Amino acid sequence: MPLMRSWIASANRPDTDFPLNNLPCGVFSRDGGEPRCGVAIGDMILDVTGMEDVGLLHLADDPVLDVPFWNEVMDLGPDAWTRLRILLLGFLGEGSEVKSQVERFLSPQAGATMYLPFLVSEYTDFYAGRHHAFNVGSMFRDPANALPPNWLHIPIGYNGRASSVVVSGTDVRRPLGQLRPPGSEAPVFGPSQRFDFELEMGAVVGRPSQGMVSVAEADAMIFGYVLLNDWSARDIQAWEYQPLGPFQSKATATTISPWIVTRAALESFRCAGPDRDVPLLPYLREPRPMLYDIALEVALAPEGKAETVISRTNYREMYYSAAQQLAHHTTSGCPMNVGDLLGSGTISGPDKGNRGSLLELSWGGKEPVTLDGGETRSFLADGDTVVMRGACQGDGYRIGFGSCTGRLLPSLPVPDWAR
Repeated sequence: MPLMRSWIASANRPDTDFPLNNLPCGVFSRDGGEPRCGVAIGDMILDVTGMEDVGLLHLADDPVLDVPFWNEVMDLGPDAWTRLRILLLGFLGEGSEVKSQVERFLSPQAGATMYLPFLVSEYTDFYAGRHHAFNVGSMFRDPANALPPNWLHIPIGYNGRASSVVVSGTDVRRPLGQLRPPGSEAPVFGPSQRFDFELEMGAVVGRPSQGMVSVAEADAMIFGYVLLNDWSARDIQAWEYQPLGPFQSKATATTISPWIVTRAALESFRCAGPDRDVPLLPYLREPRPMLYDIALEVALAPEGKAETVISRTNYREMYYSAAQQLAHHTTSGCPMNVGDLLGSGTISGPDKGNRGSLLELSWGGKEPVTLDGGETRSFLADGDTVVMRGACQGDGYRIGFGSCTGRLLPSLPVPDWAR
């Protein structure tokens, strides 16, 4: 698909994340005002709450954009999502007959405060990247037994904390927890020394499930996607994860990008999943390509210093798609709700420069990563800022997600009563 041209000049630049082809959904405020729903276009934000207020944008009998989240729009269903996109294309496209009415609802992205774009109902994180799973399994077991016996048959996941999901730009504090230092037989309580990021995509569920759904039905339930950083305390995780898996090691924070890129905007970038070592059971088989060609990168910036890009990979490296994960989630009768968030699992590629976590990049701390300027990292240092970016590359345009950013603050002191 070629670039769709807009009367907003910045939307036609080949380097913008937000051309007319994109139109992602977010929540913003300006100058201390109330948060409201907006759509990114070029370097501007279109105030769709304001447009609904004056009757210029009408999606339902009752207002759905008068709240600072997109859940009510999602709850209207795919026909309304398509109608919204068609209306926005008409408002913002080159030659629009309502340009003069729309202009007053635009404001610069620069200086805007961004919020979580939707109310997170539940959060599930998966372990569905084969390269990541193989790397971690090789480190802690051996390459011959890197993947658990079930891994090639089933999307493995765990239920996370919706309360810990925060928007890009929110500081994250190094967690305290119980861990066992190397060489010690007894655990101690204190700050995590091996705090890490994980590069992921997050799928935003826009429709509730009615019993078990197929992969095709699950795909249609997804409203859109965000970048996601699954912050991880590796030393807390190593001590706690057997037998029931991650708990406090993953509960500190999950950072997502502020813009939901809709499934419709990504449609031109669908790509097939990997060849299967063993056939999947019928309920997990894809009826058509279910992944997307989204180039991803991670940069790390020590406090007060420039960033260094330390990883580049692509969402197409996933072994299981979000639609497969969602379909599997429903098999037990588990109800899925509007606003559920599904983390893809760490997205790593086949080469060292494609690894989506410091655990892999430094190979468990044995091979520290060298940053521009000479500093090294095995795991994150206080003051470090992690920046994740992603985009699909079209013909003269890109469908971008903006950035997913978080700065690591020092841990709180250990209370005397906890020593």
